[in-house]
Amino acid sequence: SRTAREAIKVMTDLVQRYGYYSSGESFTIADPNEIWIMEMIGKGPGIRGAVWVAVRVPDDCISAHANQARIHQFDMNDKENCMYSPDVISFAREKGYFDGVNKDFSFSRAYAPLDFGARRFCEARVWSFFNKYTDYGKEYLPYIEGKTDTPMPLFVKPKQKLSVQDIKDMMRDHYEGTPLDISNDFGAGPYKTPYRLSPLNFEVDGKEYFNERPISTQQSGFVFVAQMRANMPDPIGGVLWFGVDDANMAVFTPVYCCATKAPVCYTRVDGADYITFSWNSAFWIFNWVANMVYPRYDLMIGDVREAQKEMETTFNNAQQGIEEMAAKLLQKDKKAAVEFLTNYTNMTAQSTFDTWKQLGTFLIVKYNDGIVKRVKDGQFERNAIGQPAGVVRPGYPKEFLQEYVKQTGDRYLVK
Repeated sequence: SRTAREAIKVMTDLVQRYGYYSSGESFTIADPNEIWIMEMIGKGPGIRGAVWVAVRVPDDCISAHANQARIHQFDMNDKENCMYSPDVISFAREKGYFDGVNKDFSFSRAYAPLDFGARRFCEARVWSFFNKYTDYGKEYLPYIEGKTDTPMPLFVKPKQKLSVQDIKDMMRDHYEGTPLDISNDFGAGPYKTPYRLSPLNFEVDGKEYFNERPISTQQSGFVFVAQMRANMPDPIGGVLWFGVDDANMAVFTPVYCCATKAPVCYTRVDGADYITFSWNSAFWIFNWVANMVYPRYDLMIGDVREAQKEMETTFNNAQQGIEEMAAKLLQKDKKAAVEFLTNYTNMTAQSTFDTWKQLGTFLIVKYNDGIVKRVKDGQFERNAIGQPAGVVRPGYPKEFLQEYVKQTGDRYLVK
C-alpha cells in the first residue's frame, strides 16, 4: 500500500475474500499525510468477512485506542473522512445488536459493549493520554470511574503541539500524578513500584478485585513510535523509534524505514527466544536490567532514567545531521544513502545494547545485597588508601517502617 487509504482498502478486501477470525481489533493506519483509526470485527463462525469502520483523525488532533472499540457515531455521508463496510449497520440489526435509526448507530456500542474491563483496563489508558495533553481530564474521569456512560471523543485537540519525545515518554506512563496513580498505595510496596503482577483480576474472601492496567507494563515485548514526514524523501522521512521490553525502561533507537538489515541484537541471536536467554540479545539485556529495578523501583529508577535520557537526547540531537547527510547521498546515489541509514540504524541499536549491558553491571555493583555503593562523577568512590568507600544503608522508607510497626506491633521493639 502506498497510502493509508489504500491500506484500508487492501485490508478490507482481504477479509471480505478470506474472512476475519477476530473478536475485534483497532488499527492505527498512517502515511506521511494522513492518520486513520480503523475498527474491525469478524462476523462469527460460518460467516465470511467482517464489519468495519475507519475515521480520519484531523491534522490538529490527537487520538488513542487501547484494546477497546472507540468509534461511536460516524458521518456516513463524509466520504473524505469516513469509510465503512456496506453492511456495518444492517448486520448489527440482523444480529440484534442495534434497532435504532441510522444516525444514532454506534459501532462501539453495537459490536463492543462497554464492561468494567473495557472501561478500566482499556479506556483508562486513553484517558491518561488525553489527561496529559488536554484540559479535559477531569471532564472525562467520571466515564472511567463508571459514573457516566458518556464516552470520550475519538480525537481531541491537544494543548500544544506534541513532539516525538512526548509520545515516547507517554508510552512510559503509569497514571503518575492522577487519581489512578498506582505508585502510592500498599500494592506499590516500600519502593513505590508502579507495577502490579498479572492477572488483572484477583479474588479475596469471595470478592473480586482488580489491578490498574497502565500504558506501560512489564508484559510488553517491544514498543515503537512511528515518525512519518511528508517533506522528506521516503527513505529518510520514515523512522520507527524502537525499543524492546517494557517501554518505561526501553531506549528508543532510530530504525529507518529503508534499512535493509536488522541489528543483530534485535534478532534471535544465539537462538534467543521467550525461554532462551542470551547475553547478546537486546530483549534479554533489557529484561535483565528491568527485573533488577522492579523490586526496588524508587531507589534505582534514577540510574535508568539518567542513562535513558542521555542516549535518547544524543539520538534526537543527531537526527538532523544524519538526515542531512543521507539527503546529500540520496541526490547522488540512492543505494549509498540506504546503506548509510542502514548502518546508522544498526550502530545506534548496538550502542544502546552495549550501554545497557554496562548499566546492568553497574546496577549490580551499586545496589548489591541491599546497600548502596557511593558514586562520584560516574565512578565508584574509593577511600584514601584505595579501598572501596563506605557504603550507604538506606533501609526502608519511613512510611513503610511506620506501616511495618503497625502490622507487627511490639514484636520487633527493642527492650
